[in-house]
Amino acid sequence: MVEETDVFVIGGGPAGLAAAIAARRKGFRVTVADGAEPPIDKACGEGLLPDTATALRELGVDIRGSDGFALRGIRFVGTGSSVAAAFPGEVAGIGVKRPVLHQRLVDRALSLGVSLRWRTPVTGIRRGGVIAGGELVRARWMVGADGIGSRVRKWGGLDAGARARKRFAQRRHYRVQPWSESVEIYWGEHAQAYVTPVAESEVGIVMISRQAGVGFTAMEAEFPQLAKRLSAAQGITGAERGAVTMTRRLPRVFEGNVVLIGDASGSVDAITGEGLCLGFRQALALGDALEAGDLRGYAAAHRRLSRQPAMIGRLMLLLDGRTRLRERAIRALASDAELFARLLAIHAGVTSSVQEWASAGAMLGWRFVAA
Repeated sequence: MVEETDVFVIGGGPAGLAAAIAARRKGFRVTVADGAEPPIDKACGEGLLPDTATALRELGVDIRGSDGFALRGIRFVGTGSSVAAAFPGEVAGIGVKRPVLHQRLVDRALSLGVSLRWRTPVTGIRRGGVIAGGELVRARWMVGADGIGSRVRKWGGLDAGARARKRFAQRRHYRVQPWSESVEIYWGEHAQAYVTPVAESEVGIVMISRQAGVGFTAMEAEFPQLAKRLSAAQGITGAERGAVTMTRRLPRVFEGNVVLIGDASGSVDAITGEGLCLGFRQALALGDALEAGDLRGYAAAHRRLSRQPAMIGRLMLLLDGRTRLRERAIRALASDAELFARLLAIHAGVTSSVQEWASAGAMLGWRFVAA
């Protein structure tokens, strides 16, 4: 059997659904195929920063206040010091469980008329289409949104020259009242822990380490402050999940009519909290490029969008495993609350001017020397 569509998206996670939504809004016929079925869960931090929430609104995705927990800022917690800052003005993020976010994206795609084919694995691509569920579906464009281990990337010959650095993550949800309206990042000797309130009586914890064996059994040793807070929890909700987070840069993100998006197209470490936002912004840029019939515009936008998160990721990973350097950096930020707020505004997408970057970077350097 031969079917036809304009855009075939391989992978029905957040990036794939965002790409489908963006393409459908441009008037294309769009089909999405995935071997799983919704709502799809994944081990992730689940905190949507303000720029991520803004990108979702631009896609027309409705994330309601009742879907999660309002986030007002970010807090770093070191061994002997901590620093916190609020998002500027009335800007807020939201902590929302991954299945809830996925369902909202599914709802939006369906409302636009995207054809969703769940439990339909894709087994190959051809120049003229996709083999999905044993059928050939002809497509003008094929979008690989199948994650870090993308098969589409390999099929399209886009793996060559890729550089990657891997870390390991585990996630749990605890039934406990959130003690903060901020995303908290705890720094230990061998891992980081990300705490995200996702409901009035629930928090999500993600532990990430370079070592595969570091997990929640190391909570007490790595993060005694956090372990003490969680001692009041009334239990663990749902199943513990594991995942790999990877920093990967690709030389190219398209070849012919095959194009990559989200983690399939290169990724930043989860420490940045920007993976979802990148995927959503890439989707909006891809929609414009498909409308123009030229993927070179998407490739240029992809490079531009990835630049800042990649730089932030490198800076933050520099602190991983370097206790003295990390504590000095946290003390430097704690000594100037306004500086941390400025850096947070840049990271959250509230401001991104070159002048602001240069000014904040120079001030951080001065504070670091003085710390």
